[in-house]
Amino acid sequence: MKLEDIKKIGVAGGGTMGSGIAQIFAQNGYEVVVTDISEELLENTKRIISLNQKTLINEGLLTKEQAEESLKYISYSTDKSVFKDADLIVEAIIEKLDIKQDYWKEVEGIAPSHCIFATNTSGLSINAICSKLEKKGRFIGMHWWNPPHIIPLIELIKNDETTDETVEVLKALVDKIGKESVVVLKDVNGFIGNRIQFAVYREALKIVEEGVATVEDVDKAMKYGPGFRYPVLGPFETADLGGLDTFYYISSYLFNDLSDVKEPTKLQQEKMDKKELGVKTGKGWYDYSDGKDEEAMARRDKNFFKMLKNIHNQ
Repeated sequence: MKLEDIKKIGVAGGGTMGSGIAQIFAQNGYEVVVTDISEELLENTKRIISLNQKTLINEGLLTKEQAEESLKYISYSTDKSVFKDADLIVEAIIEKLDIKQDYWKEVEGIAPSHCIFATNTSGLSINAICSKLEKKGRFIGMHWWNPPHIIPLIELIKNDETTDETVEVLKALVDKIGKESVVVLKDVNGFIGNRIQFAVYREALKIVEEGVATVEDVDKAMKYGPGFRYPVLGPFETADLGGLDTFYYISSYLFNDLSDVKEPTKLQQEKMDKKELGVKTGKGWYDYSDGKDEEAMARRDKNFFKMLKNIHNQ
């Protein structure tokens, strides 16, 4: 299979991730069909796509004409049989292993033999998800980052039998839709992005728990220090420019002092016990009451768009 053979793309699950994925494919001229378990959920998919497009239009990254044109490429259904002529199916359903396994087993009996299967799981084992499939070579992880219509990264995660052809076709597709791909060569927990993200989070928790700094100053240090570098330089590029000898000597004394806890920390457990879960409950590390939740998300997206524009202008 080649990139030009992909004409119709199925998206399973029309929530936050599925709607954004469908939107991006449609905006790039692909025929897309979105499926979910009820018409009510599909109506919500349409609503999310409309809201996403409005923000892109307001930021000058999409014209009204382009938005209207792209909507013509999207159809909706509660019937999986619409995948019978799909060339690629991206699954973004509930993050429960048994449900995903059974789902893909059913879809394998519907989709054509050439169709590529991709799961958007953010952490479940790719090998485990496809364990009930007969043709595992066409199965791959395709982890989009939230919000998918903004963040450029897509991780492609191989299972033990994923073919090189499957990887190369999806790499070409990701490039065509204006995203950035990385290939995870073997199935590991957290893939690349979440392993790095949670290593940072674990150390941030230790700094706060030990009274070294406040939550606010840890966030500030990240945003205006390492975080300022990372949109431009990755960790290995940073080390090269700083000097591998310097990083070696720092590693010799600092690695021993970094957090290596193997379970969620006491501070995390306290937040769970208090039901302080972030924006969704109105309080987490910060207060999100009285409209501060919407302000925080709007501020996030505004800053994301600034970075996205810089990428487009490079």
